[in-house]
Amino acid sequence: MPQPVLALGCAVVTAAGSVWYLPALTDLRAGADRPLSRRTAALACLTGWGTLGTVASVLLVATAWWVPVGVAVVGGTAAAALWTDAAVRRAGEQREAARQWAQLPHAPLPADAHRSRGAVAALAVAGPVAGAAAVAVPGVFVTVPALVVGLFLVIAVRHTRMVRRTTASRGHPRS
Repeated sequence: MPQPVLALGCAVVTAAGSVWYLPALTDLRAGADRPLSRRTAALACLTGWGTLGTVASVLLVATAWWVPVGVAVVGGTAAAALWTDAAVRRAGEQREAARQWAQLPHAPLPADAHRSRGAVAALAVAGPVAGAAAVAVPGVFVTVPALVVGLFLVIAVRHTRMVRRTTASRGHPRS
């Protein structure tokens, strides 16, 4: 197969790989907002895709086969080394996070917490029903949103009072 055809194939695959290397570039640009393992993995991704793009360029200018093969071997080795380093770092970060979570005090949920979950579920169902009613009946446009907001406020106030009572009964100071 002629080298220009291979170069075109490598270029097309590199362009299609943007779904991987553009998010990796975003992770690198985020800097310290991302964990070191994620930035290292992003660098490995960019190295791999950059290697393929470089192989496409080298296939167009080099006449010997050993040049693009050498570029692919060096780039692939670098990407694999970076990927391995990222995996080792990620495992260490996961162990550290597990250790930190294990140090947190665990307390059971208050008995009234399950009622608030039911209230949230009811609101999640009531929202679309209220929206459908607002569309179906023209005069409901003003009253339904006001009722939904009022219902949310009542539930928020009740939940806040319940949490304060539960916290005060455990001997914690009120905030």
